[in-house]
Amino acid sequence: MSGSGDLVARLNRLDCCAVSDALDKLGLSGAVTGLKQFAAPRRIAGRIVTVTLGPGTPPPGPPRHLCTAAIEAAQTGDVIVVEHRSGIECGGWGGILSLGAKLRGVAGVIVEGYARDIDECRAIDFPVYARALTCRTARGRIVEQATNTPIAVGDIRVEPGDLAIADGSGAAFIKAADAARIIAAAEAIAGREAAMAQALLGGAPIGQVMGASYEHMLKE
Repeated sequence: MSGSGDLVARLNRLDCCAVSDALDKLGLSGAVTGLKQFAAPRRIAGRIVTVTLGPGTPPPGPPRHLCTAAIEAAQTGDVIVVEHRSGIECGGWGGILSLGAKLRGVAGVIVEGYARDIDECRAIDFPVYARALTCRTARGRIVEQATNTPIAVGDIRVEPGDLAIADGSGAAFIKAADAARIIAAAEAIAGREAAMAQALLGGAPIGQVMGASYEHMLKE
């Protein structure tokens, strides 16, 4: 939908801190800390495709590698978000998956858990955000339990079609139904911060700028 695409384009012009502040202003949750920017140091934002990983038995039929269904389901600019909180140390995302996702036009991946092959991901400039890194394979350790069903990242429930943004400060997840008002609030906050920066560059004292604008920004 054109409206959906417009929201994603607007989100891509923001940063995670502005979105987190907008969530606070509106009394909503969605910000997650502790997700590290391991490859391609740039912001990602887009609509979410989800994956759930964990222990289990592979389904019958031809072997299918975890996360490949999400890559095939993704549209250009989407963000794949993987819940891999089984406690089993192994990669829930890796280098070949990153190449396949990049060729598909995926904006990046966020892993609630371990990723691996990070040097390969850096070499192809594919953004990977995760809790930690490992060299251990998922083979024989975990399986894909579901694709495009609700998951959890930190203490936030994330559903397919929601929006995600991640950068060096953290990540934030936006419910599809709330996206328009959250993004509008974040844009207003970013605009006010830009005006504050201009005031500083123009010679205004920082105490005056921060005291007059910053402290009450989320209350107005």
